[in-house]
Amino acid sequence: MFTGIVEELGEVTAVETLDDACRFRLRGPVVTEGAKHGDSIAVNGVCLTVVEHEGDEFTADVMAETLNRSSLGALTVGSRVNLERPMALGARLGGHIVQGHVDGTGELLERKPSDNWELVKISLPADLTRYVVEKGSITVDGISLTVVDAGPDYFTVSLIPTTLALTTLGLKQPGDPVNLEVDVVAKYVERLLGTRGAAQ
Repeated sequence: MFTGIVEELGEVTAVETLDDACRFRLRGPVVTEGAKHGDSIAVNGVCLTVVEHEGDEFTADVMAETLNRSSLGALTVGSRVNLERPMALGARLGGHIVQGHVDGTGELLERKPSDNWELVKISLPADLTRYVVEKGSITVDGISLTVVDAGPDYFTVSLIPTTLALTTLGLKQPGDPVNLEVDVVAKYVERLLGTRGAAQ
């Protein structure tokens, strides 16, 4: 379980392509402190398992399913990534409940800078639109954000200077893919209401 509060901007240092998977080596001095084999670390919002840990780097295997459903397949050596360790039991929930299970990918469509913030427009897959509401929560590349406007096939978010400086959203340009995870509460409510309706 994560919160969507990115701890550091890491970097991909190696990519090994396997038959139906990839092994990434990533640098992140903060998230690797005390890390061990089997720990979870969110990389651009995708929960990955630490395979090896040495110094300030760790490796993680990414299966074909994850590569197909996320933007991790587009990462190359030198790519910057958002990193977050799981939330500790009893810690403050600074963002919202994030599972690290990407629901789909969007595309950054437009950036509108202002003096103190920036409005970013992102495309939204049709099967996710029902979960995205104005002023609701959404996770973009592992970042917990508040939806400003929810359109039929897009949404917008406002980014403060800290988010622009310390996450990948400060670097992304129109056309770049982003990982999306909708609010899990909305999915559970939909499933429960659907089950109740079927039972009546």
